[in-house]
Amino acid sequence: MANIIQKTAVTMEQVGRVDKVVQALTSRSRSQIRGLVDHGCVTINGAPCESDFEPVVAGDEIVVSHNPHQNYPEKPRARSDAAFRLIHEDEDLLVVEKPAHMLTVPTPKHETDTLVHHLQRYVSLGRKKLGRVEIVHRLDRGVSGVLVFAKNARIAELLKEQFAAHKPEREYIALVAGTMERDSGTFDKNLVTDDETIHRSVAEKPGQGERAVTHYEVAKRLPGATLVRVRLETGRRNQIRVHFADAGHPVLGDPRYGGEKSQHRRWTARRMALHAATLAFVHPTSGKRVRFEAPVPKEIHAFTRG
Repeated sequence: MANIIQKTAVTMEQVGRVDKVVQALTSRSRSQIRGLVDHGCVTINGAPCESDFEPVVAGDEIVVSHNPHQNYPEKPRARSDAAFRLIHEDEDLLVVEKPAHMLTVPTPKHETDTLVHHLQRYVSLGRKKLGRVEIVHRLDRGVSGVLVFAKNARIAELLKEQFAAHKPEREYIALVAGTMERDSGTFDKNLVTDDETIHRSVAEKPGQGERAVTHYEVAKRLPGATLVRVRLETGRRNQIRVHFADAGHPVLGDPRYGGEKSQHRRWTARRMALHAATLAFVHPTSGKRVRFEAPVPKEIHAFTRG
């Protein structure tokens, strides 16, 4: 069957993104609309449409030339960047794996080579209008693992509400100094911040600071170190690092809180031995619980293999 041509002028009610107009015109799915754009089937005022997120205004002429009985698959896109590995993407959010060397967001020094900068470029690629990346939570530099970002402010607020209520499941793996005697346990100690150094520490007086709860299980005992699985009940800044250092078992490669005790002759990586392995939460749009994982980094894996 030959192609058909469908055209429409954007109404005031349709002002926004071109994909919504094409969907109303063709009744195709979102992925098929991206496929139509990828295959050059969509024009805006006679010019090829470059992105399904391309903005349109009232009066713009949208033309779709396609075979209604043909499938139009999306063309492969770059799914990763040197600054991150893309785990999941949909219309509302991005889930990525951050490498250890990368800052999540700029510090007061205003760095420009951060994860959020790279994601901003990623969501804006091929679009005339910048896409949005909203920060929900973060990982310290030196820590790798799973992070979720929102694509609009409403989704970001819904995710932040989950984090504030301690609903997401966050599991880490870590190599800590020394041999932990107990097979499992919980650190339930308030954390305070030193205003001069911005370092976190365990509160010395009742009522000081914010409550921080960290659960752990020993996964493997090694010469001079212990591999632990950690589950956060709260999510205070530097929580895992401070709690384990306070217990006398700092994370390997973390001189800030562990000093010389964080050193191990076999841990030569220029990073901390801390990795956000799992993140699970309720998707703000679907209402379904979703779970994402990042594999054990090669440095930690090699250390445990001895």
